[in-house]
Amino acid sequence: MSLFSFRQVPHQPLLLAAKRASLIIPLLIFVSVSSIVIACLTGSVSLSLSELWHAMMELIHGEPSSLAASLLELRLGRALSGFITGATLALSGVMMQALLRNPLADPYVLGISGGASVGALAMILFYGAFWMVDLAAFAGAIAVALLLFALAYRDLRGTGSSDGSAPILLLTGVIVASGCGALITLMLSVAPDSRLRGMVFWMIGDLSNTQGSSMPWIVGVLILIFAMRNARGINVAAMHADNATTLGVNIGRLRQLLFLCSALLTASAVSTAGSIGFVGLIMPHACRFALGPDHRLLIPSATLAGGSFLVLADTIARTVVAPQQLPVGVITAMIGVPMFLLQLHQLRRR
Repeated sequence: MSLFSFRQVPHQPLLLAAKRASLIIPLLIFVSVSSIVIACLTGSVSLSLSELWHAMMELIHGEPSSLAASLLELRLGRALSGFITGATLALSGVMMQALLRNPLADPYVLGISGGASVGALAMILFYGAFWMVDLAAFAGAIAVALLLFALAYRDLRGTGSSDGSAPILLLTGVIVASGCGALITLMLSVAPDSRLRGMVFWMIGDLSNTQGSSMPWIVGVLILIFAMRNARGINVAAMHADNATTLGVNIGRLRQLLFLCSALLTASAVSTAGSIGFVGLIMPHACRFALGPDHRLLIPSATLAGGSFLVLADTIARTVVAPQQLPVGVITAMIGVPMFLLQLHQLRRR
């Protein structure tokens, strides 16, 4: 069975799916916790497990007096921020691929990240405060999402062929993304040198100043709950959209909700950490390749795997040339490209 086939998918019995989930989800939770522990232990100054434990006790009691406690406070906040950013990108990728019925879709395919980049870079260029940059990025992403929703509303309603609406939405997103790209190029070309480095780092994706933001957690948890409750409908949207009505699914309403949820996830992730690439493309692919296309298992698996992947990638970015830190987007691209090519090679062999 091809990874790129959304239609020819055998229906798994509920009991078998539940059994697989009971084995895989705890394993991925263990991997997620382990990745966060590794991130807390690793850095230019390494910590042992005993030092980590004592530092954790100090933080719990509100008395972070030691160097280990100070390091743990910084690293834990960054690791948690990286985890929720990776998780939201992976979840957004799953929903976008189901919406467009295209396995090459990722959270940035419709230009929503371009709107975030325009807002953030404009604020950086005009010397905005840090919290204003995040707010401007989120506002830019939402503005582009609303523009796309208005332009493609008739297609998202599901009137007509299910295959016909996806290309129109995709083309609309590509055109809007091109316009955002032109504005980004203009701002980079006129930006002073003192601001240019920060603007480039933001575009590549960086977790250096992302600690303490609660918005990605709120958005991510709420949309994950929605996605799990509608996993059966998402299966229908991805595999049997033409027969959705006979299967009891309001495909038009579901398309609209998938689009809006994916836009919110992308906006929260990009406004927090910049345009970190490949997470929303590679993690859904890897989980679908290993576990199958059933969204009842794919959604939580990709979410946990995406969070773990970004935490580990950020740990590499912090340590590979320590004390200098690399943008995490560089690491995700260097890992994501060979991973994706390997998956394509394995599919050809099948």
